[in-house]
Amino acid sequence: MKKIFLIFFCLSVILIAQNNNPEITSGEIKDHITYLASDELEGRMTGTPSLYKAADYLKKEFESYGLKPLFNGSYFQEFPFIEKLELGTNNFLSIELKNGITPGGRDVKLKDEFIPLSFTDNQTAISELVFAGYGISAKDLNYDDYANIDVKDKIVVVFRNHPDMKSPHSKFEQFSSLRYKTTNARDKGAKAIIFINTNDKKDDPLIELKYDNAAKITGISVVQVKRNLLGFIQFENLQQEIDSTITPKSYQIESNIKCQISTEVNEIQGKSVNVGAYLEPVNNKFKDEYLVIGAHFDHLGWGTENSLYTGTPMIHNGADDNASGTTGLLELAEKFASNKDKINRKILFISFSGEELGLLGSSYVANNFPLPIEKDIAMINMDMIGRLNDKNDLIVYGTGTSSKWKNILDDKNDYDFTLTFNDEGFGPSDHSSFYGKKVPVLFFFTGTHSDYHKPSDDVDKINSNGEEKVLKYVYDVASTIVNSDARPDYISVARKETGNMTGTRVYVGTVPDFAGDVDGYKLGGVTDGSPAAKAGLKAGDIIIQFGDKKISNIYDFTYALGNFVPGDKVNVIVKRGDEQLNVEIVLGSR
Repeated sequence: MKKIFLIFFCLSVILIAQNNNPEITSGEIKDHITYLASDELEGRMTGTPSLYKAADYLKKEFESYGLKPLFNGSYFQEFPFIEKLELGTNNFLSIELKNGITPGGRDVKLKDEFIPLSFTDNQTAISELVFAGYGISAKDLNYDDYANIDVKDKIVVVFRNHPDMKSPHSKFEQFSSLRYKTTNARDKGAKAIIFINTNDKKDDPLIELKYDNAAKITGISVVQVKRNLLGFIQFENLQQEIDSTITPKSYQIESNIKCQISTEVNEIQGKSVNVGAYLEPVNNKFKDEYLVIGAHFDHLGWGTENSLYTGTPMIHNGADDNASGTTGLLELAEKFASNKDKINRKILFISFSGEELGLLGSSYVANNFPLPIEKDIAMINMDMIGRLNDKNDLIVYGTGTSSKWKNILDDKNDYDFTLTFNDEGFGPSDHSSFYGKKVPVLFFFTGTHSDYHKPSDDVDKINSNGEEKVLKYVYDVASTIVNSDARPDYISVARKETGNMTGTRVYVGTVPDFAGDVDGYKLGGVTDGSPAAKAGLKAGDIIIQFGDKKISNIYDFTYALGNFVPGDKVNVIVKRGDEQLNVEIVLGSR
């Protein structure tokens, strides 16, 4: 029996040694991606059991390399997020004549004839109705559906889309967002807004209730109703007149018609998890400093959110996005663990979830860091590194965030990469959360492709030999950084931010905190030297009013920018902790 046990033990050791080759190899890369992008994990949607199964896989790999748990003795850091929306019990709509008869003689049926929109506030409005065309106020286009009508404390009825749909590149397109129209109605004084499909909408469909990753618009109820429910409004004639003349046809609907709207949409919280481990070097020359290497491991699940695929729901395995970057994190962790006597600082390896929902996991880590974040010398991020093409094109973002980066990147390019540098530190991946904390960053990326956010992003499309080369390059770059005698300097790179509602290039210099579930626009950071910085704004501030516009979320902020031009002075109200501050921002330009 002992002999059998000894044979089994020896075979186990051999197998472990084979599976944990400390070298970066295309074979291991393919094996990791094959599992992470398998149907078993169902697309690793944030907060799902399948994502937690992937998290267990990462934990076991970190343990096998001898890495220590990062989060107070645990490899896991859980965080809350808004998982979905649900209709509450207080959703009601009635339209009555003063004699108490409902037009059409029918009850208004929730989900069949009307639906609250995801960003509605939970409240009740009782009022007369005002038809407000497309709900657009566009000064530069000499068009305002709210001119010459009073909507204060009223319920407005508004078309979806815009009056110039026949033009493929119409300037009205930027005003067609339902969030913009709702904010505009609220700022005009309306208590509720009813959206109506234009007559080009087949079968008059209602909008599906789903979370759009932004806060509700406070102070206004928002619903969509079927056109025939408001049969006393001549929608077809009005739309034809507005569209043919590009002239508003707004009016006060008969005063003998009264509408009541109650809306209740509840945010249902879920929880998800980040996975983190660290490597303690043998030579702890800089014992308090550390390097962060990260990649997100979540994807789109069955593709019900953010997918570019329009067919029936299918598993989105996300082999490149971002099983490739997650695999890179594992391979680098294993390689560095085998050479821990050759590094001078700690290295933290963190795999984030919630990236596809708005950098939720990395934002949570950055705001709840287990070590002093000011000791983080740099953050290296990998997102979609599995599709290196025949030209060896490799894109590196963040190259302007430290004066050291370009020299290191060029010096270590022994792999014949055709490098494309982008200096900005803020961007559409997890490094942005760290750059907002004044950490210099690098983000490696092999480029987009036709399978992006589609079920076809599968392991058979991965260039594992190319990823091996990319990871060896990242290892060389990271080794240079972690062993440098002086930590890299931090450079604030101006972020391209525009007030896109008017096309003017208005610059403020704010960075959103996408994980901030607040009433207002929460700042994840402020660019040094920007108008926001000069006005004294800081990370963590919440903008609640911009000029005369109430700000409930990032969309409100973007729309508010469209009312100004570079050089304007804007009074801004900011919440900072328990304080409320009034500041003046002089808007810049790009």
